Amino acid sequence: MTTPAMTKAEAVLDPHHSDHRKVAVVAGGGRLPVNVARSIAAAGEKPFIVIVDGEVDSDSGLEAYDHKVLSLEQIALLIPTLKQQSVTHAVLAGSIDRRPDWKKLRPNLALISILPRLIAGLTRGDDGLLRTLIRGIEDAGIKVVGAHEIVPSMLADEGLMTKARPLAADSRDIESALAAAKAIGALDIGQAAVAIGGRVIALEGIEGTDGLLERVADLRSHGRIAGKGRGVLVKCAKPQQELRADLPTIGPATVIAAHRAGLAGIAVEAEYSFILDYPEVMSRADECGLFILGLARREDT
Repeated sequence: MTTPAMTKAEAVLDPHHSDHRKVAVVAGGGRLPVNVARSIAAAGEKPFIVIVDGEVDSDSGLEAYDHKVLSLEQIALLIPTLKQQSVTHAVLAGSIDRRPDWKKLRPNLALISILPRLIAGLTRGDDGLLRTLIRGIEDAGIKVVGAHEIVPSMLADEGLMTKARPLAADSRDIESALAAAKAIGALDIGQAAVAIGGRVIALEGIEGTDGLLERVADLRSHGRIAGKGRGVLVKCAKPQQELRADLPTIGPATVIAAHRAGLAGIAVEAEYSFILDYPEVMSRADECGLFILGLARREDT
């Protein structure tokens, strides 16, 4: 794949221009921060990892890098920590499944300085909060780069990626779920939808894609969609998506959950979605008979 992201990645990780650069990964849950950290290390640099306490997977191995653990309630310490480590570039990678517990926040000068902006960001939803965080980091003189700029090879390609192919009837499900996913994305609710028989039957909410697929499986087991075969999960970036954080992601667990939900396949937005552990994802999809399809981005959807 040749995308602008690849050119940016070469610029970010070019070893010939790394004398005065230090890259930090602000790591949440999932495999994405692990892949980003490994890519930085493979380029000959030593990443600094900010581990979000309670979010990073216990077996991530990120503790092997130079790191600091911060809870969400210590968010005010993020920028001072990055500055103390002489960080020049930061990557936000991984999922955050909860909000800060305001009762546990400890007032200090760093918190007071960002609190108005943080509260304003929270009122604008997840995307607004991410934009607020990114703006705060960059105001401190640290360049925020997207994970896709570090690991462009993990972005989904356009077209079919599996042995299984969508049937003609699956096209209706793809179109219906894509339109629904774009609609809830515009409202900053979620990035995914499931359609069966041409009808949208479930939308992603705060519980994420795993929770969405669990609900679909539950609907099948309780007969709410009995007699309806196949179905498709579609994930796409929000129309106003901050591309440097929270791009849509699927991995092996997504394939397993989609299979358990009785779906025929998964469609993601090409070049705007991550596929984690690509070989395993495709292997599992082939074993389950699921198709995985990369959709060209359509701004007018």
